[in-house]
Amino acid sequence: MLTTSRGISLVLAIAISTLTVAFLFLLDDATPTLLLVAGAISFSVAYILMNVTLEFLIFKEISSIYSVLEKIQKKDYTVVSERATRLSISPLRKINKTINTYAQSKNKEIEALQKNAAFRREFIADISHELKTPIFAAQGYIHTLLDGAVEDKSVRLKFLKRAAKSLNALDKLVQDLLTLNQMESGVIKFHFETFDLKEVIHEVIEELEHKAERRDMLIRFYYDKEKTYRTLADKDKIFRVCQNLISNAIKYNNDGGEVEVHLKSHKNHITVEVKDNGKGIPPEDLKRIFERFYRVEKSRSREKGGTGLGLAIVKHILEGHKSKISVSSTLGKGSIFSFELPVEKGGTRKGS
Repeated sequence: MLTTSRGISLVLAIAISTLTVAFLFLLDDATPTLLLVAGAISFSVAYILMNVTLEFLIFKEISSIYSVLEKIQKKDYTVVSERATRLSISPLRKINKTINTYAQSKNKEIEALQKNAAFRREFIADISHELKTPIFAAQGYIHTLLDGAVEDKSVRLKFLKRAAKSLNALDKLVQDLLTLNQMESGVIKFHFETFDLKEVIHEVIEELEHKAERRDMLIRFYYDKEKTYRTLADKDKIFRVCQNLISNAIKYNNDGGEVEVHLKSHKNHITVEVKDNGKGIPPEDLKRIFERFYRVEKSRSREKGGTGLGLAIVKHILEGHKSKISVSSTLGKGSIFSFELPVEKGGTRKGS
C-alpha cells in the first residue's frame, strides 16, 4: 500500500490532520466540533495535494523512466513521446528527458549499424561475384591449355587472348575499386585548372565514336560555336566523368539509336547533359544507380562489360567539385544525366 501514491498520501494526510488537531486541542476555546472540522479539512486538503503531487510529478515520471529503462534493457530503443515530459513541471523531467535522448541516440546508432551491416553484406556479395567472373574465366582457359590444348597453336592463341581479356577486366575492376576508395578517404587530390569544357567533350566523343559506330549509333554534340565554355576544374577527372556518361549512354542505348550531348552556358555555371533514347531506368532504381556495383539489369549489364563502379566514381568526382550528378528517365524513351560546373571568370587554381 505504501508503494502507491494513494497509500503514501493517506499516511501523510493522517499525520498532518493528527498534528493539526493536536495543536488545536491545546487551545482553551477549542470545541469538539472545531477539532472535527479542522481535522477533516486538513486531512482532505493534505490528501488531495499529496496525491496530486506524488501522482503527477513523481510517480508518473518514475513510471515513464522505468518504461524507457525496460525497453533499453530489452534492447528496444524506440523512444517514448516527449510531449508529456516537455509539459511537465516535475523535477524528474530532466532525468526522463536525458534517458529519452539516450534511447533515441542509441536507436539511431542501431539503425545506422543495421544499414551498414546490410550494405557490407551486399557489397561483399557483389564484389565476390564481380571478382569471381573474370578469375574463373581466365582460370578455365589456362587449365584447358595445361590439359593439352596448348599444343594446338590456333586454340592456344585464342584461349590466351581470352584469358588476357579476363585478367584485363579484373585489373580494371581492382583499379576502379582503389580509385573509389582513395576518393572516399581523401587520398586522391584534385588539381584545378582553367580549360574549355567543349574541347574535353570533343576529345571524349572522338575516343568513343568507333564504339558507337559498331552499333550503328550517332553521337550528336550541341553547343554554341560562338561561345567558350571555360571552367575551373580537374580536367582529367572531368574527362573521366564525360567519358563514363557518354560511354554508358552508348552501352545502354538501342542499336541504331542516338546519343545527344548538350553544353549550355549560364551566367555562373555551365551545364552538361548526356541524353540517350534507350530503354530508360525504372523509378525504383533511380535512387540506387550511383551505388557501387548496382545494376538495373544485372545479367545484361555484365554481358555489356564494365565494373559497375563508373557512376559511383562520377558521383564522388563531382562531389569533389562541389557539384552533383542529376538523372531523369522515362521507361521506353531514355535517360538524361546532367551536371554543372562553375564558369571561370579569370585566374587559375592548382591543387586542393
